[in-house]
This record gives sequence, structure tokens and C-alpha cells, in this order.
Amino acid sequence: MMKKENILLFSLSLAVFGIITTELSIIGLLPYVVQQFQVDIQQAGFLVSIYAIVVAFTGPFVTLFMSGWNRKYVLAGILALFVVSNLVYANTQEYSTMMIFRILPALVHAVFFSVTLVVATSMVAESDQANAAAKVFAGVAVGLVLGVPVSSFIAEQYSLSAAFYFGLTACAIALVSVLLLMENMPVRTKMSFGAQVNILRNPAMWLSLMTVVSIFAAMFSSYSYIAEYLSTVTGMSGKLISAMLMSFGIFGVVGNFIFGLLINANMLRAVVLYPIMLLVIFAMINFLGFSYYFMIAIIVFWGAVHSAGLLVSQTWIMDDAGDAHVFANSLFVSFSNLGITIGSAFAGWFIYKIGIENLFMVSFMFTALALVSILIKVKLYKSPLKELV
Repeated sequence: MMKKENILLFSLSLAVFGIITTELSIIGLLPYVVQQFQVDIQQAGFLVSIYAIVVAFTGPFVTLFMSGWNRKYVLAGILALFVVSNLVYANTQEYSTMMIFRILPALVHAVFFSVTLVVATSMVAESDQANAAAKVFAGVAVGLVLGVPVSSFIAEQYSLSAAFYFGLTACAIALVSVLLLMENMPVRTKMSFGAQVNILRNPAMWLSLMTVVSIFAAMFSSYSYIAEYLSTVTGMSGKLISAMLMSFGIFGVVGNFIFGLLINANMLRAVVLYPIMLLVIFAMINFLGFSYYFMIAIIVFWGAVHSAGLLVSQTWIMDDAGDAHVFANSLFVSFSNLGITIGSAFAGWFIYKIGIENLFMVSFMFTALALVSILIKVKLYKSPLKELV
């Protein structure tokens, strides 16, 4: 791959980091939002949930609307909106203004990821596309492991405004890089809305979407409450939990690239292997999560497998996309957000009713659903199962 293309891929990963930081850093900043805007924690929390809700329910429609636009200008325009949004967060004193600028970027969140993945994979040979996607998704893992805690640290040490300027800076650097490095990418042959939506008539696509929802529900039903689990069940200190979460994210980046290689070697085998590995991890944690040293050991392996869910799910969706790559990627983003919402909400209810010590039973259940949907699709539409062994 040429040096310019490598730099552009890095810029796209940085852009993903900025987008994820903008979306999720608010989680760690809620106490400062409550204090600055004089709202209760429920109102502050709505700034988090409204973003995911908007992404889940508007992503495919907005993506269809923008499907014929020049991809360079789509990415540049969205990054500019995220720069402006972070600027507003840093300077506004009005909760309603903050809410408006949480909704606006959420409207184009799915478009951004859809176009970014198409741009990244179009720059490389077909055999390298999984690795290119892995590099883009690395920005998600780094955003989780660095973007959220660094933003909280900046807010604690300096101010809430300074924390938002951190996200602004990442988006601004990515914006300049896209403008300077990316060639114009007009859509030469625009697919009709009907032709793109037509992929939803394929039953295999709905099985893939079910897989995406189940995988993300499995991932985030446990990850959303992992800090509380490590504190309550395993008995770890706050500092060690922070170190564990950092290790989780770092090995998540490594896992992305490992699964990129596995997908290149045999896509079907990698997709089937992913939920099986998760099932083993969740079963072990469910029985041994009380063990201090076991959790220190397993969390590294879990992190490497966990983050690969993005790449595995996206690959599985694209297998049924035909030529409607951008629209299919928007479905991936929307249904993954739906999975996150379902997983975290059900896990919260389960913890309240059953107890946090049984948290990983929820993740095990959603992973089993993902494996079933994968095996049904393989049985009906792919190679015989014996060819995967």
C-alpha cells in the first residue's frame, strides 16, 4: 500500500477516534454536566441515550438520502459538524443547546461510519479489505480505552470545556487530513433507493442483522457494567479496575488485527469461531468471576475477542450487501446501536432482579442467539458446516 494511502487510513482511524470520543466521553463527564448545567442525573444521562436512539432509528434513512453525494465532502462535512458540536459543548451554558448538538451529529453518525468503511476498503485489494476495516475499527477501541478516560481526566484536572476541546482537536486534525489527502470520490453510478433497500428482501440479510443485534447485546450487556462487576464481585480497587479497562482496550486493538487476518484466511470460519470463543469466556467468568487472579488473566483475552465483534459483524453484513455497501454499513451501525441499547437495558433489569454476580449469564444468552443465527444462515445460504472444520 502506498504511503499516502497508509496516512489516509490512519487519518480515518483518527476520525473514528474523534467521533467515538464525542459520542461516549459524555458518559465519564456526566457529574460535571450535572454541576455546570444544574440538571439532575437523569437529564444528564439523556444526553447519552438520545444519541444512540437517534443513530439507531435514523441512520439508514439519512444514509439513503446522502448516498449519491461526493464521499470526500460527506466525510469532511460530518467531521466539520463534529468540530462545531464539540465547540458548542465547550462554550454553551444551556442544556437545551447541548441537547440539540447531541442530536445533530447523531443524525449523520451512521453515514460517517458507512462512508468511512467504504472509502477504506476501496483503497486496497480485496484480499486486504478486512485489514483495512480493522485499522478503521481500531479507532473505536482506542476511543473506548483512551478517549473516554482521558476526557474525564482533563475535566478533573482542568475543566469540562477543556475535555470537549480534546474531542474537537481529534476531529479537526482528521478533517484537515481528509481535505488534504483524500481524492474526490463522486458516486459515478448512483443506485436507486429501491435497489439499495432491495437488500432487505433477502432473508439472509435479516439473519445477519439479527446476528449484529445479538453480538452487540452480548458485548455491551457485560461491558456496560464491568467496572461495577469487578468492584462488587471480584473485589478490585478503583485503580486496578482502571488498569484492567486500559488493558481490555489495548488488547482489543490487537484482537481487531488478529481477526482481520482470520477473516482474510477464511471468513466463514472466523465468523463462526467468534461467538464460540465468547461463549467459553462468558461461561468461565460466570463461574470464576469471584477469583481476583483469574479475572486479571481472562480480561486480556476477553478484550482481544470483544472488540473483534465490530469487524466480524460488519463483515457478516457486507456478505449480503451486493453493491449497496454504504446502505448496508448504515444498517450495521443502526442495528449495532440497537443491540447496545437492548443489551445494556436488559442487563440492568437482570442485575436489579437477579444480582450482578450473574451478569455474564445475560451475555452468554445473547451470544448463544448470535451463534444460532449464524449457523442458520450458514446452513441455508452458505457452505455445508463440515467445510468449516
